[in-house]
Amino acid sequence: MGNWQLDPYHTQVEFSAKHLGMMTVRGYFDEVSSTADIDPDHPEAASVEVTISTASIRTNNGIRDNDLRSSNFLEVDKFPMITFKSTSVEPAGPDRYTLTGDLTIKGNTRPVALQVTRYGEFNDPGMMGHRIAYSATSKINRRDFGLSFSMILDGRLVVSEEIQIMIEGELVEQQETAETTSG
Repeated sequence: MGNWQLDPYHTQVEFSAKHLGMMTVRGYFDEVSSTADIDPDHPEAASVEVTISTASIRTNNGIRDNDLRSSNFLEVDKFPMITFKSTSVEPAGPDRYTLTGDLTIKGNTRPVALQVTRYGEFNDPGMMGHRIAYSATSKINRRDFGLSFSMILDGRLVVSEEIQIMIEGELVEQQETAETTSG
């Protein structure tokens, strides 16, 4: 097993929701960190922990972003982090896995299953390091996580309850540093 972390320059945590049941509004989180314990030859034994800054939400619309940060939705002053902690990894086909874990948003923790695809592995010890690329998808009901603010307009929800989650990232193996002591 080895210590792995997400490469922040090659990681995207995105989400989407329907507006009025018609248009898809997409967004992402700008600040994501992760640690993982992975044996590339035995990915089913892996464990992953992810932390996301709620204030880093972006949808390309400042007014909407501020609304999502407010008490209507994420309440970032009170709940500054979203966390995910894996509980199991099950093979689901060649280079495919079901990663199950506990997702916590606004203090509400629920089990979530992510469908993971392993894109590939690259090992360049001198420059890029040892890295593995993955994608993961899932969907959640925002109400399950305390995001219950709803506005109805002409009989339609302004923001859908179902939220799609899409993640792509490269995990980089962290080199152990030998500690030396003088005596």
